[in-house]
Amino acid sequence: MINADEIAGILKQQIAQFRTEVHEDQVGTVIEVGANIARVYGLEAVQQSELVEFPSGLQGIALNLEEDNVGVIILGPDTEIKEGMQVRRTGRIVSVPVGDHMLGRVVDPLGNPIDGKGAIATRKYRTIENIAPSVVQRQPVKQPLQTGIRAIDSLIPIGRGQRELIIGDRSTGKTAIAIDTIINQKGKGVLCIYVAIGQKNSTVASLAQILEQYGALEYTTVVAVGPSESPALKYIAPYAGCAMGEELMYAGKDVLIVYDDLTKHAQAYREVSLLLRRPPGREAYPGDIFFLHSRLLERAAKLSEEMGGGSLTALPVIETQAGDVSAYIPTNLISITDGQIYLTTPLFFQGIRPAVDVGISVSRVGGSAQIKAMRSVAGQLKLDLAQYRELAAFAKLSSDLDKTTQATLSRGEKITEILKQPQYHPQPVEQQVALIFAATRGYLANIETARLQEWSVSFIHWLRDKHPDVLSSIADIKQLSDDVAKTLGGAVDEFNTSF
Repeated sequence: MINADEIAGILKQQIAQFRTEVHEDQVGTVIEVGANIARVYGLEAVQQSELVEFPSGLQGIALNLEEDNVGVIILGPDTEIKEGMQVRRTGRIVSVPVGDHMLGRVVDPLGNPIDGKGAIATRKYRTIENIAPSVVQRQPVKQPLQTGIRAIDSLIPIGRGQRELIIGDRSTGKTAIAIDTIINQKGKGVLCIYVAIGQKNSTVASLAQILEQYGALEYTTVVAVGPSESPALKYIAPYAGCAMGEELMYAGKDVLIVYDDLTKHAQAYREVSLLLRRPPGREAYPGDIFFLHSRLLERAAKLSEEMGGGSLTALPVIETQAGDVSAYIPTNLISITDGQIYLTTPLFFQGIRPAVDVGISVSRVGGSAQIKAMRSVAGQLKLDLAQYRELAAFAKLSSDLDKTTQATLSRGEKITEILKQPQYHPQPVEQQVALIFAATRGYLANIETARLQEWSVSFIHWLRDKHPDVLSSIADIKQLSDDVAKTLGGAVDEFNTSF
């Protein structure tokens, strides 16, 4: 039976509880659009770096707050936007999804997946621009971040929380060093973020494939923006990657982030700035180009124990033109970072790969970012290489050289050869120590230079089979004790007789 009183009671209750909600949106009007820039009138209360939304669902960032209009950079193609369209404030500063779910994925600078593996199940967001940790919140860089590359781990060591610039002309192997470093973090508890700015989609796809092949994609996030995309997306890409890394750093984890490369980033920002009619400075870059990169790289840090002890290590990449390190952007970045790995074209074409010029390259953290075993063998290595470089220049002019000079040159050649390393083959630090020990203590004097690559591969295989305790001892105690050095010396002699 239908009870009329009961129905009336429910209706009265519904009416009593009814609340009208007025939703207020502040909207503006597009007065000019073109070249991925929109001028909007009427958004008086909009904030700097706030996201605004166009009717098509496309978003933009309010970058220029002027007296009578707002300059908005559009995050995508501007073909659907017309004059007179309404623009809505979102009230949200540019932010990206963050967290562990981002690992193993390829995303765009707004955190949307572009790898075809479905949506990302993360609810947490973080603004792309954040204040860098203060001096009190940091601790000195003292824990090594192994790249697996002999020439770098021995001579230009990188520590967790450091900012080391990779600089060189195009096609000298800058990205190769970054990728090898990411591959080498497997099993070391370091999470990685690779930001590809303005790189071909095919290059990014093959790179993701390589990382997957070596089992490195599972702990890596790739943030990619193609060359044909809006300059606004290229401009926010490194900040988006940094925000993803910061989230993990503040959770007490060690993170490595590669910005590849900041030359294209600076060019995208220059494009955006000039279109917004900001005054140009040197090389037509805007006046705040230094601040653009300093506020990004300063966010890399080794946090204090009170803050959780996490770290964010940055490897920014810069492309030079004909080896000109004194250009505007390279000098800016050299002054911001804690050292640089300098790659040169002549070395690359001589077959010295990685083509690291150890004379100009430097790490301002130095030996504090090395294990003691590496420090004990690397000191002699630096000295030998410096003497070799000095003599090699004069040796070209002279025909008859004395015995000592010949010995120094021969030793330098052998060390240069032992520092060569194939791509995608990063090496554990204990194996590096064993090879450098053999090179600096004169055990390679009777081995032909041309056969040294073959020797180094065979020796490591042999050492793993016959003297595994030597390698495990260096790996565990991280020191080259007298007993281990004696055993290692004997092992090299023993192997050389059979090689």
